[in-house]
Amino acid sequence: MINKPDTLNAKILIVDDQEANVRLLEQMLSDGGYKNITSTMDPREVSNLYRQNRYDLILLDLYMPGMDGFQVLEALKKIEREGYLPVLVITAQPGHKLRALQAGAKDFVSKPFDLVEVQTRIQNMLEVRLLYKQLEDYNKRLEQTVAERTAELRESEARFRRLTELASDWYWEQDEKGNFTKVYGPVLDMLGIKVDHLLGESKGYNGAHWNEAEYSVFKANIAARRPFIDFIYRRTKPDGSTQYLMVSGEPMFDSSGRFTGYRGIGKDVTDSMHANQASQ
Repeated sequence: MINKPDTLNAKILIVDDQEANVRLLEQMLSDGGYKNITSTMDPREVSNLYRQNRYDLILLDLYMPGMDGFQVLEALKKIEREGYLPVLVITAQPGHKLRALQAGAKDFVSKPFDLVEVQTRIQNMLEVRLLYKQLEDYNKRLEQTVAERTAELRESEARFRRLTELASDWYWEQDEKGNFTKVYGPVLDMLGIKVDHLLGESKGYNGAHWNEAEYSVFKANIAARRPFIDFIYRRTKPDGSTQYLMVSGEPMFDSSGRFTGYRGIGKDVTDSMHANQASQ
């Protein structure tokens, strides 16, 4: 919400080559309680003044020698390319009103001045301008919050990955289509898949054979988007020895609940499995 003190403290610039008009508007604004009033009778100064002060409202006369109000508007639009251009034009020519609005002005008042009309239009424009600035500030704060949250999530993800790397031999992530997006350690060899499109090299079984029944259960968990913990399956290596692999994985979802892929860890537990078998 915009309250009265906000509008009375707004920065206002008067641009008119006629000193009488400038004095009249200054007096009217002062009588209305406005505190930050600046004026110039040289339209060529407006762009620099706006760059320095970013006025909340510019009262702009259209008919001025040397540089008219339309040229001033064009110069201001180059500064405020995407933002709100707070210009209230002043004209004695009815035919200039539509042209001024098309050129970027937000409203207009006619000469000779109707002071009540001028005061009302100024109040309305200032309320819109200040609301727009509030929205800009909110969007900037929101962007900053999102950036900070994203950085926190990335840091958390990196911390999680470091911890899982310490606790496992492999860490991997897949997108919703099953394509690997992050791979740490020989997980691709563990799963026995080619990833030419991902790593730019061919890598697969190298003569190893999975236990088909166990590997089918593993793939079924992935397909059904089920989490799994310490799932053990084996493969026969080219030299005839058996390798045991233990994997854990979980599906990933975004904030709207949409499935985005899988992530998991894996360990080579061959030695411990052989030790258990020997002790039995």
